[in-house]
Amino acid sequence: MVSGEMRLAENRSLRDSVIVVTGASSGIGLATTRQLVSMGSKVVAAARRADRLESLVSELGEDRVAAYPYDVNAQEQAQGLIDRAIAVFGRCDSLVACAGFGAYGGILDHTDEFLESMILTNIGGTVWPVRAAVRHFLEEGGGDIVIVASVAGLRGGGNEAVYASTKFAQVGLAGALDRELRTKGIRVSAICPAGVKTEFAIGYGRSAGDPGLDDLLQPEDVADAIVTVLEQPRRMRTTLWTMWSMAEQS
Repeated sequence: MVSGEMRLAENRSLRDSVIVVTGASSGIGLATTRQLVSMGSKVVAAARRADRLESLVSELGEDRVAAYPYDVNAQEQAQGLIDRAIAVFGRCDSLVACAGFGAYGGILDHTDEFLESMILTNIGGTVWPVRAAVRHFLEEGGGDIVIVASVAGLRGGGNEAVYASTKFAQVGLAGALDRELRTKGIRVSAICPAGVKTEFAIGYGRSAGDPGLDDLLQPEDVADAIVTVLEQPRRMRTTLWTMWSMAEQS
């Protein structure tokens, strides 16, 4: 190597790659969709709020984004994610599971109904689309699954026990899937950010005017990590990526 020459690992191009993103109408899912499209990917954007999905298609173009109104708790709708990708774009290469919600609060805070919805959404709402994607990727000889979890799934804080339990489940799912599917060409990554300035952070425990929100990670920061994982050459995989803002103590 010539002195001073830099050796750079290659990245996979995501141009024309077909990627399903759940939770695509806001926060990390929305930022991820926008970034993928900017790189030339084609995205099936899935979320409950059909009006937001329609606006996203108008913004980014129907040649690049296909909307899929989707309730992650509805098991029977999960296969439709893959079917939509194949029908519109001809294939499906990756799944990014961003859908979820939570709340700060002790074990006795919030109603039983709220906690049940959070548990079903964060755990079942990850398992069902992953199962649909795995069936397809096994037929195609490989693919990528990225699960957006949280650092709460590694060391739950003192005011988020139930939420943390759902994130522990996501991290465990990703790790077990990696060990199950690696030899079949399917890469599974868990992205675990700390606090992110999203509607979730504002809506449950903080107000929109809280100046501390600006010091948190931004949705685009997490989106960049997701894209980085997808761009990695097929010989390597990232199983777990934790992300912290400079303002937070790990």
